[in-house]
Amino acid sequence: MLVVVNAKLRKGSNMYDGAYKALRDVRVEHARFLAWYPYPKLSVAELQPPDGKRTYWDFSLIDPLVFDFLNASKGHVTHIDFSTIPQWMFKTTKPVPYPADPDEIAFNYTGGSEFRDSTLKEVTDYFVRVFSWYTQGGFTDELGKYHKSGHYLKIPYWEILNEPELEHHIKPQLYTRLYDSIVTALRKLSPETKFVGMSSVDYKNPTFFEYFLNPKNHKPGVPIDMISYHFYAGGSVKQPFEHFQYSYYDRVDHFVTSVKYIESIRKRLNPNVKVTLNELGTFLTDEMRKKPIPASYWNLASAVYAYMFIELNKLGIDVISSSQLVGYPGQYPDVSMMNWENAKPNARYWTLKLINDNFGPGDKLIEPELEWNELDYAYQAFITPKGKKLLIVNKRNTNTVIKLPVDFKRAKVSTVDDISGENAAITSTLAQDNVLDMKPNAVSVLTINK
Repeated sequence: MLVVVNAKLRKGSNMYDGAYKALRDVRVEHARFLAWYPYPKLSVAELQPPDGKRTYWDFSLIDPLVFDFLNASKGHVTHIDFSTIPQWMFKTTKPVPYPADPDEIAFNYTGGSEFRDSTLKEVTDYFVRVFSWYTQGGFTDELGKYHKSGHYLKIPYWEILNEPELEHHIKPQLYTRLYDSIVTALRKLSPETKFVGMSSVDYKNPTFFEYFLNPKNHKPGVPIDMISYHFYAGGSVKQPFEHFQYSYYDRVDHFVTSVKYIESIRKRLNPNVKVTLNELGTFLTDEMRKKPIPASYWNLASAVYAYMFIELNKLGIDVISSSQLVGYPGQYPDVSMMNWENAKPNARYWTLKLINDNFGPGDKLIEPELEWNELDYAYQAFITPKGKKLLIVNKRNTNTVIKLPVDFKRAKVSTVDDISGENAAITSTLAQDNVLDMKPNAVSVLTINK
């Protein structure tokens, strides 16, 4: 699950209590905290450069977000990603402004692809100080002043930047240099921390993967523990929403083909590197985001994620993560797992929870004997520590009837659909005739009674 810092996650927001309750209740491993650039005051700890007289370090707005996330994820593996580099560290024609209001969205807080310090020491030192603030109790700033935090966190995973080829048009060679520089410095402070590289959005281009995964392009001894990349299925501005049910699945299938190719690169160059697909979701068009989102969209989006879970499990992907906990108008509302008006989780959240509650690492994939219609639904059976389970996704915006094998007689059925709405999956027992009647865009998990 992706948790992006934004105004709705701050204390006092109408979503504050509901969002963190949802994060606690979902109990996912590898939840990812992303301090992202559209909220400079919530993501950047040094918004102005030292001026020779003083420095401008300030964690007062950032700390509450970090610790609210960690407290809600307590007992689970987490990833931390301070992805936003202070804009003053880049060469730009003029200083890049940021809003005084920390809640104001600032997608213009970007620009520049060349660091003013080409040695990368300045940007590396910035991340060392941020990391030290949270793991070493504090740090000494550029002018020799000590800043005490009192924080001594153990951070399981630390990710290096976010979508660097998009946010600053950083080339693979420069990113790899930066990764090596930062990881070398942070490992000295926390040898047990693992590091996540790439965070790529350009999964169709193998150049970045070929370069970064090749150990020859890294300094000796620099680990690549895990790589990450992202995917959002979208529809066309020329399509009516009713056709998105076809476009989304078609885009997912193309993405899965790309994943297979990336996996071949990884296995050839660096087979011990783990993979997290830590941003997966669906997009509406910009025009549709400006209007009320159709209620059926949330079930469609949840079904598409469940389909991704099935297909990516077949490839052995380590982490299959849905994006994102909280979005709202102006901040990618279509990827939100929460209703920003009433602070209740939507179908995307409940499907993630349904999957997380029933499946996990070590499950064995098996093939049940179903009368399969590939156009209407997708499925995958698993042998889990709690028994045999079947995940079924209705890929269409119409009811689908499925005849199940005899061994699923009287199986427990848990379903997220338009009837469950903004509530947990509805639990029932499979009908006597072993027929499962699925509502449009429904996701069901069947468990065989032991």
